[in-house]
Amino acid sequence: MTRRPHTPQPPTPVDPIPAAPLRPWHIRERCFNIRRHGLDPVEIRAFLHRAADELTTAQAALVAAQEENVRIKNALRAWQSAQSASHRYR
Repeated sequence: MTRRPHTPQPPTPVDPIPAAPLRPWHIRERCFNIRRHGLDPVEIRAFLHRAADELTTAQAALVAAQEENVRIKNALRAWQSAQSASHRYR
Protein backbone atom coordinates (compact mmCIF):
# COMPACT_ATOMS: atom_id res chain seq x y z
CA MET A 1 0.00 0.00 0.00
CA THR A 2 1.42 3.39 -0.97
CA ARG A 3 0.91 6.37 1.26
CA ARG A 4 0.36 9.84 -0.03
CA PRO A 5 2.78 12.44 1.32
CA HIS A 6 1.27 14.56 4.07
CA THR A 7 0.55 18.09 2.94
CA PRO A 8 0.07 20.44 5.87
CA GLN A 9 -3.11 22.46 5.84
CA PRO A 10 -2.87 26.20 6.46
CA PRO A 11 -4.05 27.14 9.94
CA THR A 12 -7.56 28.45 10.15
CA PRO A 13 -7.85 31.65 12.16
CA VAL A 14 -9.76 31.25 15.41
CA ASP A 15 -10.91 34.84 15.29
CA PRO A 16 -10.14 37.68 12.92
CA ILE A 17 -7.59 40.31 13.85
CA PRO A 18 -9.49 43.05 15.68
CA ALA A 19 -9.70 46.42 13.98
CA ALA A 20 -9.12 48.20 17.29
CA PRO A 21 -5.62 48.35 18.81
CA LEU A 22 -4.51 45.27 20.69
CA ARG A 23 -5.00 45.73 24.43
CA PRO A 24 -3.38 43.79 27.29
CA TRP A 25 -6.66 42.08 28.21
CA HIS A 26 -6.97 40.83 24.61
CA ILE A 27 -3.74 38.93 25.22
CA ARG A 28 -4.58 37.76 28.74
CA GLU A 29 -8.02 36.47 27.78
CA ARG A 30 -6.99 34.80 24.50
CA CYS A 31 -7.72 31.08 24.41
CA PHE A 32 -6.40 28.48 22.00
CA ASN A 33 -7.74 25.11 20.94
CA ILE A 34 -6.05 22.21 22.69
CA ARG A 35 -4.81 19.50 20.35
CA ARG A 36 -3.61 16.02 21.10
CA HIS A 37 0.03 16.91 20.59
CA GLY A 38 -0.35 20.58 21.41
CA LEU A 39 1.65 23.00 23.46
CA ASP A 40 1.65 23.27 27.24
CA PRO A 41 -1.33 25.48 28.19
CA VAL A 42 0.42 26.69 31.36
CA GLU A 43 3.45 27.80 29.36
CA ILE A 44 1.25 29.56 26.80
CA ARG A 45 -0.72 31.35 29.53
CA ALA A 46 2.52 32.49 31.23
CA PHE A 47 3.84 33.83 27.94
CA LEU A 48 0.57 35.65 27.19
CA HIS A 49 0.63 37.30 30.62
CA ARG A 50 4.22 38.39 30.08
CA ALA A 51 3.35 39.82 26.66
CA ALA A 52 0.33 41.63 28.15
CA ASP A 53 2.51 43.13 30.91
CA GLU A 54 5.03 44.38 28.36
CA LEU A 55 2.23 45.83 26.23
CA THR A 56 0.84 47.61 29.30
CA THR A 57 4.28 49.13 29.97
CA ALA A 58 4.69 50.20 26.34
CA GLN A 59 1.24 51.78 26.21
CA ALA A 60 1.90 53.71 29.44
CA ALA A 61 5.19 54.99 28.01
CA LEU A 62 3.39 56.05 24.82
CA VAL A 63 0.78 58.01 26.79
CA ALA A 64 3.54 59.72 28.82
CA ALA A 65 5.40 60.65 25.62
CA GLN A 66 2.23 62.02 24.03
CA GLU A 67 1.50 64.14 27.13
CA GLU A 68 5.09 65.44 27.13
CA ASN A 69 4.74 66.25 23.43
CA VAL A 70 1.61 68.35 24.12
CA ARG A 71 3.37 70.14 26.99
CA ILE A 72 6.39 70.98 24.81
CA LYS A 73 4.20 72.19 21.93
CA ASN A 74 2.25 74.47 24.29
CA ALA A 75 5.47 75.86 25.77
CA LEU A 76 6.84 76.49 22.27
CA ARG A 77 3.66 78.32 21.23
CA ALA A 78 3.82 80.48 24.35
CA TRP A 79 7.49 81.27 23.72
CA GLN A 80 6.82 82.10 20.06
CA SER A 81 3.97 84.40 21.06
CA ALA A 82 6.18 86.14 23.61
CA GLN A 83 8.98 86.55 21.04
CA SER A 84 6.55 87.86 18.44
CA ALA A 85 5.06 90.40 20.88
CA SER A 86 8.48 91.69 21.99
CA HIS A 87 9.70 92.24 18.41
CA ARG A 88 6.55 93.99 17.24
CA TYR A 89 7.07 97.18 19.26
CA ARG A 90 10.68 98.06 18.53
